[in-house]
Amino acid sequence: MTQFDKRNISMVMDLYEMTMANGYFANGSTASKVAFDVFYRRNPDQGGFAIFAGLEQIIEYVENMNFTDEDVNYFRSLNLFGDEFLDYLKQFRFHGDIYAFPEGTIMYPNEPFMTIVADLIDAQLIETAILTQVNHQSLVATKARRIVRAAEGRFVSDFGARRAHNIDAATYGARAAYIGGVNGTATVSAGELFNIPVNGTMAHSWVMFFGDEFEAFKRYAEVYPDATLLLVDTYDVINSGVPNAIRVAKEVLEPMGKRLKGIRIDSGDLAYLSKKVRKMLDNAGLNDCKIVVSNSLDEFTITSLLSQGAAIDSFGVGERLITAKSEPVFGAVYKIAAVGEGDKFTPRIKVSENVEKITNPGLKDIYRVYNSDGQAVADVIALAGEKVDMSQPFRYVDPVKPWKNRSFVGCTAKNLRKLYVKDGKRTMELPKLNEIRDYVKYQLEHEVWQEEQRFENPHHHYLDMTPDYYEMKMSLLYETRKQHE
Repeated sequence: MTQFDKRNISMVMDLYEMTMANGYFANGSTASKVAFDVFYRRNPDQGGFAIFAGLEQIIEYVENMNFTDEDVNYFRSLNLFGDEFLDYLKQFRFHGDIYAFPEGTIMYPNEPFMTIVADLIDAQLIETAILTQVNHQSLVATKARRIVRAAEGRFVSDFGARRAHNIDAATYGARAAYIGGVNGTATVSAGELFNIPVNGTMAHSWVMFFGDEFEAFKRYAEVYPDATLLLVDTYDVINSGVPNAIRVAKEVLEPMGKRLKGIRIDSGDLAYLSKKVRKMLDNAGLNDCKIVVSNSLDEFTITSLLSQGAAIDSFGVGERLITAKSEPVFGAVYKIAAVGEGDKFTPRIKVSENVEKITNPGLKDIYRVYNSDGQAVADVIALAGEKVDMSQPFRYVDPVKPWKNRSFVGCTAKNLRKLYVKDGKRTMELPKLNEIRDYVKYQLEHEVWQEEQRFENPHHHYLDMTPDYYEMKMSLLYETRKQHE
């Protein structure tokens, strides 16, 4: 098999999913209903929020999940699974339900942004695939938003494909970065698949091939007179690259009635060079020529450059975006929350000596609470189907300080999750990528506190509970600990 053969991504799973599924099958538990929550425990980069991304790929995965004869034969070769279970896999299709935040929703630690309600084996077999998509795309989307914020309205493009961890990471990372707010990508596969604007010009090899820098620039301008952006740091930015770019603008482009679109600097002291280059371009009458920079950029280096007065119009951000270098693990987990017993679900809770690892049990709804200005003041966990009426003061429990008597006054609440998959099939048309990107932008401009968006010591977004939900959790925690002491 080569890398270009058709892959069955249904096989993207940890082996323990199969060993557990086989065990459930052997015990006759295939029809047992369960609910699994997907959540994460800590924001990347000690930030104030994260962005939910990857839902569309998850829905595509569960809709097309199947096991081929080749897959089943591979499982048989492991000598772990019974023949009846392997026959069952040949007919397998996912028939569960998926509740989720809309893709692009701003989210916070410990709230279940997805819940899967399905037969036990169905829910178990999709664990790794869900976490793979969510952990990767949510991480990159969140990193991209930080970089875009640091750029303060300047153009930002994803240049990260060659530093991505593989081909899929490059393509889907570009999708996530676009959700997070970058303006375009250099990754052609992402442009084709997701209709993301693509951009890019030349590498140093173009200049080095022709030997003479002016000749290289001239040849490029003749081929692309409407989109000439020249890489000026192959030899010497100030003494060679920019003078040759100006010469091309005057001798090649202007006689054609064209303008030099921009120059790019990929090395050196970008703050110093950009200011020096801006003066050179302006003195040559090229005030409209843009300065693009790249070279190991992230939100911290961009913030530093702009604080130094760098004359930069556009940033090409590569390795530190596509790998989320400063915080390369998102940490979403997949935990059982309830087990079907008859016509109801009985909550389950994971207990740990680490308080942050104690789960929120049971079927639940997640509400976002808004003040009269439309800003999100908190999220609230409620029992599934519990009435949350904000038309009058609504009492809630802060699980960190449960002894305080607190209420929301003059607020409204929105149930964040929707049923996206019913019996294995999507229930609605999914938004276009531009719409997801715009949704992120709208939330951050109108709903999310600016204090939550700062890079250092961001405001903590509160995750509260209704009194009934809090009482259920505490009772279950007490009973569970008592049973196992």
